[in-house]
Amino acid sequence: MHLNRLISILEIIAVAGRPVSSVELQKATGLPKPTCYRLVQTLLDQGLIESPSGDGRVIIGERLIRIALLGKSDVDVRRAAAPLLKAAAVRFNETVFLSRFRNSQVEIIHVETPDDPARAYIHPGLGVRPMHACSCSKAIAAFAEPEFQDCIINGSLKAYTEHTKTTEAELRADFARIVQRGFADCDQEIDLGIASVAAPVSIGNIGATFSVGAVGPIRRFGSDNRTRIGCELVDLASRVSGAIQLCNVAGV
Repeated sequence: MHLNRLISILEIIAVAGRPVSSVELQKATGLPKPTCYRLVQTLLDQGLIESPSGDGRVIIGERLIRIALLGKSDVDVRRAAAPLLKAAAVRFNETVFLSRFRNSQVEIIHVETPDDPARAYIHPGLGVRPMHACSCSKAIAAFAEPEFQDCIINGSLKAYTEHTKTTEAELRADFARIVQRGFADCDQEIDLGIASVAAPVSIGNIGATFSVGAVGPIRRFGSDNRTRIGCELVDLASRVSGAIQLCNVAGV
């Protein structure tokens, strides 16, 4: 019974989509005021709900979003992000992809391609990417804890091409540049003739859990174009974050 009441309060807050007061929760649940207030305080204490403005009104908390996110399959995340990625692929007229960080690895989980039948495009494939030599991985690693960056730098830094960064100085400088610009790029670091750019997707205060990127032949992905697309990907990442969080709340 106690758990059912807590879940009911969480459902009401999630459905509201806005900060909800204790008075509104009490009326919606029909619980006695002391009981409702006590349950709300329990949820606050556990970080499952939060009162960002400090006025007593509450929203779904970061901890619950994290739990919901961890429980979301790739299918759920792809369903939420795919329309935004497809629109970007059409707008850029280049391949756009979504990557996910888990188990200390980054893997591409979804790809959208341009609609132009005359366009020759690059398909990056799905699966795990090296943490030191791919824009989708570096976009996440650059915003990770220093300890995790140390693990990457002290790990096996395979030279895929002559352009791959394989020294601590190169990688630390690259991470700093990514943080400053807000996006990462990969200039033929994995395959000659292919370049990419990616921006981190942060989920609330959880940090960069996903990244969105674009890939194409180097003849179209020169430095200036990567910078232009990278800036647009930062905006796309914000919208993808919102779509994933709405997906999470809807599943609470």
